[in-house]
Amino acid sequence: MAGEPARHEITDLEALTSLTHPRRRRILDHLYKHGPATSATLARELDLNTGATSYHLRELAKHGFVEEAPEKGHGRERWWRFVMADFRFPRRSRQDAKTRAVLDEMNTRAFAADIQQFQQALADTSDQGGWDDAFPYSRGSIRVSLGQLEAFFEEYVALLMKYSGEEPDDDARTVSTVFMAYPEA
Repeated sequence: MAGEPARHEITDLEALTSLTHPRRRRILDHLYKHGPATSATLARELDLNTGATSYHLRELAKHGFVEEAPEKGHGRERWWRFVMADFRFPRRSRQDAKTRAVLDEMNTRAFAADIQQFQQALADTSDQGGWDDAFPYSRGSIRVSLGQLEAFFEEYVALLMKYSGEEPDDDARTVSTVFMAYPEA
């Protein structure tokens, strides 16, 4: 991947709501982690209905989260891929009540899924060629101004984008990362 992915702020409530749908989240996660797929492949892999999967893909495409991968298709076969972008949400101070409710719900579901996946990954580790020790963890706090926190976050995102854009080694695996920051009361 050349250069940094485009930055997109998602302010449309319909687009935000589209991201909260559990099946759409699963489709997005699968495409991100495993690459392009057809609706039939996704339906099989995710134990979903093919027709519903096609509908969800079209909805995700309507908002720019996925796109067709025509170079992969043959005949009428449609392949879809995750759109690599730096998706951002409106700052909390600019969110109306409906937007805030949608984003709060999305975050609650995402954090719960993250914990579940982390616990599953811990349970699944056994002689994975060193990957069974690949659970770096850090928890801390920093004392920063609002501007410094914004700079810290941008550096974190840039680091993720750097590693997302590099050609992986042969033994590379997808590794989930989670960043959360909040001012203490």
